[in-house]
Amino acid sequence: MVWLFAIATGLIVANLYYAQTLIGPISRATGLDPGAAGLIVTLTQIGYCLGLLFIVPLGDLLENRRLIVTALLTTAVALLAASMTSSAHLFLFAALCIGLGSVAAQIVVPFAAHLSRPETRGKTVGKVMSGLLMGIMLARPVASLVADAFSWHAIFVLSAATTAALALLLRARLPQRQPAGGMHYFELLGSMWQLLKTTPVLRRRAAYQACMFGAFSLFWTCVSLELTGPYFHISQTGVAIFALVGVAGAIASPIAGHRADQGKSRSTTAIALTLGAAAFAMPLLIHSSRLVDLGVLVLTSVVLDMGVSANLVTGQRAIFALPAEIRSRLNGLYMALFFMGGALGSSLGGWMFAAHGWTGVLWTGLCFPLIALCVFATE
Repeated sequence: MVWLFAIATGLIVANLYYAQTLIGPISRATGLDPGAAGLIVTLTQIGYCLGLLFIVPLGDLLENRRLIVTALLTTAVALLAASMTSSAHLFLFAALCIGLGSVAAQIVVPFAAHLSRPETRGKTVGKVMSGLLMGIMLARPVASLVADAFSWHAIFVLSAATTAALALLLRARLPQRQPAGGMHYFELLGSMWQLLKTTPVLRRRAAYQACMFGAFSLFWTCVSLELTGPYFHISQTGVAIFALVGVAGAIASPIAGHRADQGKSRSTTAIALTLGAAAFAMPLLIHSSRLVDLGVLVLTSVVLDMGVSANLVTGQRAIFALPAEIRSRLNGLYMALFFMGGALGSSLGGWMFAAHGWTGVLWTGLCFPLIALCVFATE
C-alpha cells in the first residue's frame, strides 16, 4: 500500500509541473505575452491552493476513496482540455482546474498516515512524500522529452489518460474510509481558521515551507529559460537531462522522516533551510567558464531539492502527530499556505527574469530561505 500511495501521489502531483519547462512553446502556441508566461505555473498553483483550502478538508467529512476518484476524473478532463486549446485564456482556465483536481494527492497522504502505526508514521509519510517529490521532479524532464519527440500537446494527452487509469486503479484497490464527521461543510471550513489560530506548530512549519517552496518554484520556473537562452543554448532534451539530475534531491525525504521519528526535527529543519540558502549562494559566488557554470547550476538544483524535500517531510511529520480527526484540515492548511509561497515565487521569477535576468532571479531566490532562517531563529 505504501508503494501504491507513493506512485499515486507522484503521478497526481506531476500534473502541476508538466508545463514548467514548456513555458516557452506553450506561450508561443497560445499567444501569451513573455512577461506573463509565469502565469501558466502560477494559476496551476493558485488552483491547487484553492483545492487545498476548500476540497482537501472534505477528507475529514466525506468518504475518502470516492473523493479521490472524483478529483482525479476532474483533473483528467482539464488536462484533455489544455491539450486541445490554442487560446491563452482557455489554457490558463484549464491550468487552474488541473491545480484544483490535483489536490487528490493531499487526500492520499493523510490516508497513508491514518493507516500507518504512530511509531513509524514519519518514515511512512517520508516514503509517500518521496513518491510525490519524484513526481514533481520527473514531471519536468518527462514533459521536455515528450515535447521534443512529439509536441507540448502530447504530454497533456498522455497525462489525461494516465490520470483516468489511476482513478480506476485506486477505486479498485483503496479501502473505504468514512470519517466520523459530525459537522457541516461550512462549519468544517470555519474550523480551519480556528485551527490556524490555535496551532502554532502549523503556522511555523507552513512559514518555513512557504519560503522554501517559493525558492523552489522560482528556480524551476526560470532555469529552463536560462538554459535555453543565448548563454547555455541547451535544447529541450538537455533541459530534460538537467531536470532529471535534480531528482537526486528526493533521497532526503525518507532520511528526514526517519530523523523526525527520532526526535531530531529541529536540527533537520536547520539543515534543510541552510541547504536552501546555500543552493542560491553557489551560482552567485562562482563564475567561470560555461561548463563550470552549468555544473554549479546542476549542483544548485540537487541541493535545493534536498532542502525543500527534507523540510516538507519534517513539517508533515509534526502535523500528522496531531489528532487524526483534524488531520485532513491541518494538511490542507499546511499545503495551501506553502503553495501560496510557491505561487509567489513562480510569478516573481517570471517577472524578475524578464526585468533583471538570471542574476536578479538568484538574488530573489536567496531571499526566501534567508527569511525562513530568520523565522527559525525565533523558535
